[in-house]
This record gives sequence, C-alpha cells and structure tokens, in this order.
Amino acid sequence: MASLSAQLIDELGYDPDDGVPELGELLGLAAGSAPIEVGAALEAAAGAGTLPGGSLARAVAGGDVAAARIGPRRLAVARLGSGKLVVVADECPHDGGRISDGFVEGEHLVCARHGWTLEARNGRCERACKLRE
Repeated sequence: MASLSAQLIDELGYDPDDGVPELGELLGLAAGSAPIEVGAALEAAAGAGTLPGGSLARAVAGGDVAAARIGPRRLAVARLGSGKLVVVADECPHDGGRISDGFVEGEHLVCARHGWTLEARNGRCERACKLRE
C-alpha cells in the first residue's frame, strides 16, 4: 500500500503538504473563502483590482519574494522596490528555476540560480537585459 503522500500526489498531481502555502493563506484570507483563480490573482497584482475577501497589498513585505500556489500551480509573490506587488509563475525563463528562491533588486526580480535579472510581465518573468555580443 502506498503512503498517503504518494496517494495525494497521484490523485492531485502535487503534494499539498510540501510547505508551500495556498495563495489565499499567504494573503490571510479566511478558511472557506471562495477559491482564487490564477487569472484573478495575476490581474489583481497587475492593478486590475483586488481578490475576493482580501487585498494583495498586505501579502508580502517590501523587497521580499514568497512562494505560493493555487492548486498545483506554483507562484512567486514579490514586492518590488516601488511597492508594487507582482504575482508570477514560479519559473525562471532561463532554465525553470524557482523565482521564489531569488530576491528583489529595485524593480526587478533576480533568479538565485544564475543571477538573471527579470521583469514581471503578464504573470511571467522575462529577462530584463540582453546578453552582450
């Protein structure tokens, strides 16, 4: 018989007990609140509004990056130097490393694996500078 964790991973496609909070938990929403959809989280972070039952404004302190998830989808929530809050897929465009392991430098996110400087755009990160030729 497989362990409970193995059964959860098999059924859900991810381990809900891996220590990464649901976005609603990170935002301090009450248990039983309406589920948050990825699109709504990304739109709210881009300035299009707030999430049901709470605001992204209190989610992360200045200069911090935090890991979160909505179901199996991993997200990185960061407060940029200007105070702007961004929610992006927790995946570096370079090699898939976790953005949430990195840090904030002014208005950019920096990937911890190889030091890529990234800009948050439309729920994803893009390289902020071009390679020298």
